[in-house]
Amino acid sequence: MNPAVIQVNDLSFSYNPAGNAAVHQVSFEILPQTVTAILGPNGAGKTTLLHLLLRLKTPLTGSIHLQGRPLNHYSRHELSQNIGLVPQTEYIPFEYTALEYVTLGRAPYLGPLEIPAEKDTEIARQSLKEVGVSHLENRPIPALSGGELQLVLLARSLCQQPRVLLLDEPTSHLDLANRNITLQIMDRLRRAGTTLVFSTHDPEAAALIADKLVLMRAGQVLETGSLEEVFTTETLSRTYGTRVEVLQVDGLRVVKSIERLGGEQNGQNNPAER
Repeated sequence: MNPAVIQVNDLSFSYNPAGNAAVHQVSFEILPQTVTAILGPNGAGKTTLLHLLLRLKTPLTGSIHLQGRPLNHYSRHELSQNIGLVPQTEYIPFEYTALEYVTLGRAPYLGPLEIPAEKDTEIARQSLKEVGVSHLENRPIPALSGGELQLVLLARSLCQQPRVLLLDEPTSHLDLANRNITLQIMDRLRRAGTTLVFSTHDPEAAALIADKLVLMRAGQVLETGSLEEVFTTETLSRTYGTRVEVLQVDGLRVVKSIERLGGEQNGQNNPAER
């Protein structure tokens, strides 16, 4: 039996059937209790792919299996108990407090019109504590900073208690301190048994935490494999369409651009500009 939690086979999706595919013939597997980074430049199809994994969009071709079962065989309630999503941002029309908003994560476990019980509120409080923002419990959502809101979005997904957690660019709008907090939380979740998949355009964030990389460009998967296998100068240059170099600095992988603005490369003028 295949041990993969998620299997994606020959998946394609287009916002405009007459136009180019946003995701084209994508295939990969997600193993349990791992962190997978879907890495690529803006417009690569990363967010679209996450929405397909959550069944927010319907593929044109291909299939997705969750724990060996076709994704479209899950009820919406059942799927929400298995997969959660931390979006980049979210429009929140009501002035919930942080605690009220995080408690919405318990919805997959409640019946129609059922009110959250005290145990649900306690799970929400624990989720706020886990991401380090218990002090924001009574703060209205509109009063939160961008970094605080991102952590509250993460807390709501933790309150959902999914087996698989999808995160869409979870560090892109965070300062260095909050980025490190978010990555530390993701690492704790992995060690506690959660499977994580996150999209990012930042290769160094991926290098800090990912077990596996899915490299995407223009809707296609260029490479998949472990960090050691695919986090290389050649593959990242191809993924980003620009020349980069992967360096080891104090045991960490650092990506350095070796194309300069103004037509210079490695300190010499571009011959095409002469």
